Amino acid sequence: MANSKRTGRVIKNTGASYIVQFEDGTTANCRVKGNFRIKGIRTTNPVAVGDIVEVTSTGDDTDFITAITPRRNYIIRRASNLSKESHILGANVDQAVLVATLRDPETPTTFIDRFLATAEAYNVAAMLVLNKTDLWDEIDKELGDALEYLYTSIGYPVLQVSAATGDGLDRLREATKDKVTLMAGNSGVGKSSLINALIPGAELRTGRISDTHRTGMHTTTFSEMLPLPYGGDIIDIPGVKGFGTIDFEPEEVSHFFPEIFKIGADCKYGNCRHVNEPGCAVIPAVENHLISESRYASYLSILEESIEADKYRKAY
Repeated sequence: MANSKRTGRVIKNTGASYIVQFEDGTTANCRVKGNFRIKGIRTTNPVAVGDIVEVTSTGDDTDFITAITPRRNYIIRRASNLSKESHILGANVDQAVLVATLRDPETPTTFIDRFLATAEAYNVAAMLVLNKTDLWDEIDKELGDALEYLYTSIGYPVLQVSAATGDGLDRLREATKDKVTLMAGNSGVGKSSLINALIPGAELRTGRISDTHRTGMHTTTFSEMLPLPYGGDIIDIPGVKGFGTIDFEPEEVSHFFPEIFKIGADCKYGNCRHVNEPGCAVIPAVENHLISESRYASYLSILEESIEADKYRKAY
């Protein structure tokens, strides 16, 4: 029997193989053909959920992914096990949503900023969802409102929600309707609970919080695309402990912080890195609270990483 070819969308990564869904709604469990690598991207997963792929069937119940359609976009982070390689979280997405919490566990602003900077770098619209409002006391509420003010002033939509009570979920449904949304977050922030609330019957496993460290236990093992009942899709990815950026050139880092990039246009020198250069417009803006100190600290941490990576690239 001659080989047949079909085009479909990757909806799940199972580790050893990928599940591809075709236009007629049918699916196939596919393996990657040979040494399959995307040119120019060093990654632990050459195929990602959301990819549009060409599948070749050999007729003996074996289906292979043999080509990937050029991606509209993708979002990526440094692989946790191989520091010089990356891991693609999802491809061809309309937006990326970061689920964060103020307690049990606490999501560091550095993590939030790294996620947002990566979304900027890869041309993906981003939104911040603050979950577990049902656990907040008055101090938490003030902090939540302060974070919402900070990030909305930069240009990122922020929602305060509770998967437990349903508070704010109507706004989240509206924000995800008819879009492909990648949903990420630290383990334990309630991402699976939110998806279960958005998709009745999804029944994703939810984990308890570790009593020792007040951090989440991993429940999602592999990335998966789930259809929303009101239109659109959610790409659910495993919880991540850290968000390492990759392949940022030092001179580009400020481009991924919109407020720093905007004020940096007034610096005396065009190549100003906003650290200790004369005539820098950014440092006085931080001192005068026009730029958040937490955002500036996040910028410096990514800049430092990128300078180290740049040294490594030039050495080899």
